[in-house]
Amino acid sequence: MMRPFRLLSALLTGALLAALLVSPAQATISGTSATYTASSENVANPERGFYHHTGDCDKADFSQSTLQSYRTGQGISLVMCVFYLAEYKNGPIAQAALDQLQQQIDTVRAAGLKMVLRFAYTTSTAGDDTTKDRILAHLDQLAPYLNSGKDVIAVVQAGLIGAWGEWYYTQNFGNAGTVTSTDWANRKAVTDKLLSVVPSTRMIQLRTPKFKRTMYSTTAVQAGTAYNGSAVSRIGHHNDCFLASPDDFGTYENTSVEYPYLQADTTYVPMGGETCGSNPPRSSCPTATGELAQFHWSFINTDYEPTVLNSWNTGGCLADISKNLGYRFRLESGTYPATASADGSLPISFTVHNDGYATPFNPRNLELVLRNTSSGSTYKLAINSDPRRWTAGTSTTVSQTLTLPTNLPAGSYSLLLNLPDPLLSTRPEYSIHLANQGTWDATTGMNSLLHTLTVS
Repeated sequence: MMRPFRLLSALLTGALLAALLVSPAQATISGTSATYTASSENVANPERGFYHHTGDCDKADFSQSTLQSYRTGQGISLVMCVFYLAEYKNGPIAQAALDQLQQQIDTVRAAGLKMVLRFAYTTSTAGDDTTKDRILAHLDQLAPYLNSGKDVIAVVQAGLIGAWGEWYYTQNFGNAGTVTSTDWANRKAVTDKLLSVVPSTRMIQLRTPKFKRTMYSTTAVQAGTAYNGSAVSRIGHHNDCFLASPDDFGTYENTSVEYPYLQADTTYVPMGGETCGSNPPRSSCPTATGELAQFHWSFINTDYEPTVLNSWNTGGCLADISKNLGYRFRLESGTYPATASADGSLPISFTVHNDGYATPFNPRNLELVLRNTSSGSTYKLAINSDPRRWTAGTSTTVSQTLTLPTNLPAGSYSLLLNLPDPLLSTRPEYSIHLANQGTWDATTGMNSLLHTLTVS
């Protein structure tokens, strides 16, 4: 059975999550080869890590300065926005509410964070939501805001149905687990509509594995079908009662089937959520870290549930969880030429290890950047590798022969690796910071490869 959602003040202080100091650059370079030293820093990378949820998004305005302090003081780059539409069950969403949503999106963007977004109609176990047709009409109203805000929307949770948008207590879609074939058809109509209005580059999340398996497919997303734009490839999962009971308060129906399915599916779709009750030893560090890794968790609530989160702190795993949620890429080694010619070839090779629980779930560019050591001018060359496929717990070697621009001036160039957000490429806080010592350039959002190329 699902539980009431409660908001409590943040447990994890800025001091607890603050980044560790980074040592000076450490790389051993011989000729055209380099090896890199790992950093233990808790990196505030986009679309991963602990998130804050401190109020209903339709009422409590985000503060730009507070959001920025999450990032700079706590290493947190995500906030939750649960936007209630309780006043509009019987009619269109008022323009004032739509303006409020736009304001929240704009504030998150200005602060350099991203949001996990969910819409819902009620917080009551009476399940007083609204009809399928009303939801579909509301989604049409929300579509332009979802599109214009897609750059700072990390993922959209399906929501909309039932108390807290968790699909259990509902007057219109099959209440308290009694769901007819008509109810399932209506649930799928809402999910299909949500997929149609959420921009195709963004994914959604359903509350339990059963929902996706019943409405779409019992086959997990595979490497060959990942990121292909299909409904199955765009639907992830969120568990809002992580570790609270043997079945996580109804999240699972049959773990012998759903665990292997979820482990495979979350290799390519987003997984996140929150804890909701202390349940040792299941909610303690060994099981917590094991399942966070097994199910490729990208984000989890830092504000709820405090007893569980405090047990991770006292149990000694909180710092590792804060670093390993989502992806955590670090360079291991690289090979680069010492010299090259304009319009000539530039063969490069580097190996990156993913120490995180998951991979990025949204599109991510990858570029080699040549920065002139005298003028500071930069030249960007696209690299054909998808960071979403740099699998958790493994090393990936990227090798490619690039072609230098014909008009590239002769001179000395620093080589940098850039992993920008395609929609926010001029915002360094949205680029990926590699977990290495002495490589990150916060001003540009690029990672130094600690190598200089001479172009003739």
